[in-house]
Amino acid sequence: MSIRYIKIKKKPTTFNRLFGVSVSQFEQILAKVDPEWNSRVLGQYKRPGRHYALDLEDMVLMLLLYYRSYISQEFVGYLFNLDKSRVCRIIQKLEPILAKATAISKRKHLSKKDVEDLIVDATEQPIERPKKGQKPYYSGKKKRHTIKTEIRTNLKGRIVYVSKSHPGATHDFNLHKQEPPLPSKSRAFVDSGYQGLDKIHRAVELPYKATKTKPLDAEEKEYNHALSRIRVKVENILGDIKTFKILADRYRNKRKRYNVKFQIIAGIVNIKNGFTPA
Repeated sequence: MSIRYIKIKKKPTTFNRLFGVSVSQFEQILAKVDPEWNSRVLGQYKRPGRHYALDLEDMVLMLLLYYRSYISQEFVGYLFNLDKSRVCRIIQKLEPILAKATAISKRKHLSKKDVEDLIVDATEQPIERPKKGQKPYYSGKKKRHTIKTEIRTNLKGRIVYVSKSHPGATHDFNLHKQEPPLPSKSRAFVDSGYQGLDKIHRAVELPYKATKTKPLDAEEKEYNHALSRIRVKVENILGDIKTFKILADRYRNKRKRYNVKFQIIAGIVNIKNGFTPA
């Protein structure tokens, strides 16, 4: 017996736990994927008929299960009655389409409210030790090889920007400088990894840092606590992203496709939090 959407959707609690989205959210994603799949993939075949072993909804389901659990593709194939190579080919076909369907809004499409206040943070994920060029990926903070990505959210929790992915040794502020600048009229809420951002951006809320000779006074501590209460929103969003184990466990896939996966999952988290894709 293999997993099929027509059966598993009848168990909404199990569905949510297995795939990381509700049935209605899955159908919202599927409605955007379907026309792209028909035009970009099925449109290349001259003869009508079934060209894949699974229906589209089952293939999207399979991809979400892979992201959610990060079990091996061979294991995923066993659950859907497919061989490993076919699972791999389906994932490669689906990812660019799913990336477009769940795309994060580009800055030029954002409303004024979306860019007035932005919370900025970077997250890093362990990767397998590179065979070549190991040093740029070695994170002194994590004491292992990692890959790092920055996200920007508004105060409501909508992810409005996902950066390219950078080697783990890249400092948060240096990573930020390699990405498009913040909108000039926005106020940025950041952590201590962004020391120096206030020199290139007008409105920045940075935490105070204590030194050996100058501990924080009561007012500075209160400011830091207030900043933390605002920034907890982005920490919660990163927690939502990492419920998909492919972005939490040690990353085993090729790094060149990592950012596509991050973009897709960030878009899915937006949908889960009630924000419609662009």
